Amino acid sequence: MKFSCPSCNMHLVAEPSLSGKLVQCPGCSLKFQVPSFDATEQAVDGYGTGGAHKPQRKAWKEEDPTNPNAKISVGIGIGLTLIWFAIVYPFQAAPGKATGLYTGMEVFANIFYKHFTISFANVLFFCWGAAILFLKHRKLKRQRDAMLLDVLPMELGKEINAQNVGAFIDHVYGLPERLRDSMMVNRIRKALEFFEVRPNVSDLGTLMSSQSGVDGSRIGGSYIIVRAFLWAIPLLGFIGTVIGLSHALSGMSFAEVEDVGKVVASISNVTSGLGTAFDATLLGLILAVTLNFPLNQLSKEEDEALNDIDAYCNEVLLPRLNDGSGAGGGDLGAVADSVVRALSSAQSQFLTDLNALSTRMLEYSDNLDRRTAEHQQVALHEFSTQMAAMRSQVEHLLGEATRLTNEQLGESTRLANHHLGESTRIANEHLGESARVANEHLGESARVASLHLASLDAGIQSLNRVLKDLGEKQVVIQQVKKKGWFSRD
Repeated sequence: MKFSCPSCNMHLVAEPSLSGKLVQCPGCSLKFQVPSFDATEQAVDGYGTGGAHKPQRKAWKEEDPTNPNAKISVGIGIGLTLIWFAIVYPFQAAPGKATGLYTGMEVFANIFYKHFTISFANVLFFCWGAAILFLKHRKLKRQRDAMLLDVLPMELGKEINAQNVGAFIDHVYGLPERLRDSMMVNRIRKALEFFEVRPNVSDLGTLMSSQSGVDGSRIGGSYIIVRAFLWAIPLLGFIGTVIGLSHALSGMSFAEVEDVGKVVASISNVTSGLGTAFDATLLGLILAVTLNFPLNQLSKEEDEALNDIDAYCNEVLLPRLNDGSGAGGGDLGAVADSVVRALSSAQSQFLTDLNALSTRMLEYSDNLDRRTAEHQQVALHEFSTQMAAMRSQVEHLLGEATRLTNEQLGESTRLANHHLGESTRIANEHLGESARVANEHLGESARVASLHLASLDAGIQSLNRVLKDLGEKQVVIQQVKKKGWFSRD
């Protein structure tokens, strides 16, 4: 049923069961009353391609066909647990009574009340799981009853086509409400409504196969809680055993070993405590085994029911569907319509796949551009980083080279100045020595020349005397002063 919100004019759709009830608008959160719905209201659409008007179908709320109500199952489990402990309570042994004197019922009651917390949790999980299995069994019985319905009567037509599929859908909507909300009826209803909108047997087969997988997954998931109980019950029993062993061993006392009676009493307490401790594990294992058999049996029955529904759809429903409108009987017009529908379907599927492919290619292109830009940025960043590092290293090396060059130039200048000074000093020393030697040689030469001149003067004087003696004629020799190294003063 369609109506509008009186405040924001939002178009809304509600089930006929909400007629006259107070609801809240999802757009403006205004609470208002849903208009009353007339059951005789007619829809404007016809059956398939026909022109007859049809009444608006009142769809029912599809309930979970395999998962029971959680609150009901918990309530049943807690109630059964309290009733069980109330039944066992009067059979408890009197306080202080020896374990060996217990009656059968007292031993049985002691198993539940010795480790009350662990035993209560185990019994609660067992009763809760049993309640779930009981409610699931009732749902399964209703599923079996619904499989006895004639959902596709032959009176409406031997085959289901685009002209009469509306009549079959109306027949399904007219089934008893208690039985029509089942997996088989719901699956057939969905298949017929799909065929009414899109008369294509191949697509309908795909839809029904998917629906079978959904139903199977739903059935398998409904056992998760019960299987968790099967895992938790024996584990809680082992926890109770560990607690009992701890208490039993802590009660051992051999402080007075001389007193044999006290030692025997201590050992008796320990052994009785050990026996009580193992009762928790025994209870857990018994409850787990007891719950395991009906669980597996019910799971097997539900799988068989699902297989029967699949077989009915594949062997009864699909063969009666005809999307070619009698093309198999030689009707050329029908064959042409079938070909046109097939080509239209193929073209539509091709365009859909092409659009999907184009979208993917666009996404791949965008991703490629984005990744290329990211790689380019990373490469530029890495290149800039490497160039900066290289520039820093080059500047460092140039600085080191400049420093070393300056140091070497300073050292070379110092060494050159040192060598130049040494060379100058050595040259001066050599020049002084040469001058001294030359002076010595000149002095010696002058002395020798003076000696020779003196000898010559003596010779001349001797010659003058000879000549005087000879002719008393005196020969005068004038000595001319010469300039140079050998001149006489």
